[in-house]
Amino acid sequence: MGKTACSLVALILVSFFSYGQSYDIVIRGGHVIDPKNNIDAAMDIGIKDGKIAAVSKKVDTSNAIQVVNATGLYVTPGLIDIHTHDFFGTEPDHYLSDGLSAIAPDGFTFRTGVTTVVDAGSSGWKSFALFKKNIIDNSQTRILVFLNIVGEGMRGGPYEQNPADMDGRLTAMVARANPKIVVGIKVAHFEGPDWKPVDQAVEGGKIANIPVMIDFGGSNPPLSIDELFEKHLRPGDIFTHCYAQLRSRESIVDTLSWKVKPLAWEARKKGIIFDVGYGGISFSFSQAIPALKQGFPPNSLSSDLHTGSMNNAMKDMLNIASKFMAMGMDLNAVIRASTWNPAQEIKHTELGNLSVGAEADVAVLNLRKGKFGFFDYTGQKIEADKRLEAELTIRGGKVVYDLNGIANPIFAPHR
Repeated sequence: MGKTACSLVALILVSFFSYGQSYDIVIRGGHVIDPKNNIDAAMDIGIKDGKIAAVSKKVDTSNAIQVVNATGLYVTPGLIDIHTHDFFGTEPDHYLSDGLSAIAPDGFTFRTGVTTVVDAGSSGWKSFALFKKNIIDNSQTRILVFLNIVGEGMRGGPYEQNPADMDGRLTAMVARANPKIVVGIKVAHFEGPDWKPVDQAVEGGKIANIPVMIDFGGSNPPLSIDELFEKHLRPGDIFTHCYAQLRSRESIVDTLSWKVKPLAWEARKKGIIFDVGYGGISFSFSQAIPALKQGFPPNSLSSDLHTGSMNNAMKDMLNIASKFMAMGMDLNAVIRASTWNPAQEIKHTELGNLSVGAEADVAVLNLRKGKFGFFDYTGQKIEADKRLEAELTIRGGKVVYDLNGIANPIFAPHR
């Protein structure tokens, strides 16, 4: 039996067994986009006990506790943002590590369809326990972590310039002790002409069998990204801020010819992951537009969410997705880059999909028509006639955000 026939039989079986079943939530009438399972069609989704229980052309709603009317809307896996800063605290001199520039995630995730964030290096092996106790264990948003190679994490200033506080072995020990939370190791903000931060992170990544995310730059003159890709990083390691154009970092698009450099094509062929990591000043149209036109899209979209970026050009994940659509990526591609691709990059393939049995993290999105403007930190602006907005978000089988009250009843009765 061929692959198409098997898929059809599976769909028929799911349809048969979904009839007459009771569900906590049924999402009906929406257009489902699930890149892992190659679904791009009108489908209903049944949710039971926090899991996806049915994906079918028709799911019976007669015994459903809540029914979500998704007519005219898109239904996708909950978005995964793999570059955020969530170690919010009250210490005024701690920047993104127990500091005021980080954000408490629940206030900024569900309203944009995001159900999973990965904190990108806010904590190091010394500060992770406090981050876990104060934020991770007290958030509805699923928070995973790239540990900073700096033990203090992102405290800013001299703390992030201390090579003596960069220890791959100790970082790997904390990662291995917390395998359900720690998904990688982060290098960021180092300004010296030294490969130690990268090499220590990669050493830790090898010990713990996790990828490294690199926020690369700061040295004057900048260190070579060709050398970074060729001699230091492994397949599966992540180059974030991939469309940055700053004096302190070498860019992937040549600023004279506006061609994607051969080193970037070679790195992609090697298996290096190119992540957006939008941030405050780490994305520019001058890099992204020519890269996309030449067939060099990002592997994953991510926000670099913190108080500075969210109130500047970045805004949120759906603004980034809309911006990339305005530059030529199609809807399916931006959903893939916000769900299934990042799930694979962080080795958590139980996430980012709507497979039966998967955790019921779901985003219901509206592709709104109108006149919209998207700009970068330099002030360059492009216009588009559509943008994505979150209508409803489900996390772990429960409605956690409903913009226009499309769930009926709006609040699930207590059982």
